[in-house]
Amino acid sequence: MIEVLAPRPFAGATGPRLFLAGSIDNGQAEMWQASVAQALADLDVVVLNPRRARWEPDWAQSLDNPSFVEQVEWELRGLEEADVILMYFAAGSKAPISLLELGLFGRSGKMHVVCPEGFWRKGNVDVVCERYAIPRYATLPEGVRAVRGALLRTMAG
Repeated sequence: MIEVLAPRPFAGATGPRLFLAGSIDNGQAEMWQASVAQALADLDVVVLNPRRARWEPDWAQSLDNPSFVEQVEWELRGLEEADVILMYFAAGSKAPISLLELGLFGRSGKMHVVCPEGFWRKGNVDVVCERYAIPRYATLPEGVRAVRGALLRTMAG
C-alpha cells in the first residue's frame, strides 16, 4: 500500500486508487484516515488521503490563495481518478465539503458511505444513498471491509 497525502503528486503511483473522503473539519475530526490506511496496508493499492501534514485553518478560502486552490484541485483530481471512494461522516462532525463531494460523486458507482448515528445530517445522507443505490454502512470497520472487497475486485480485473 502506498499512501499519498495532499498535496503530493500521485500520477506515477500504480495500483487501484482509493480516495478517503469525509470528516476533517479543519483538523478537528478524528484521524480516521490513518486507521483505514493501516487496515488496508497489506493490499497493493494507492490510498489518496486529503489530510495534509500541515493545514492552516485560517487560510483564505479563495481563488486568490494558491495553497487553498492546490488543496481543492488535488481533492477533485483524486476523487475523479479514484477507483473506489470511501466517504466517512463522523458523528459530531459537520463535514460540509464532504456533503458537497457526495453530491458530485454519488452517482459515480465507486462510492461507499459510512454514516453513523450522531452525524448531524444523517437523514439527508441516508436518503441520497437510498435514492441513488450508494452502499452505506453504520460503522467504519464495516465500510473498510466493503472497500477492501471492492479494491480486490478491481485488482482481479
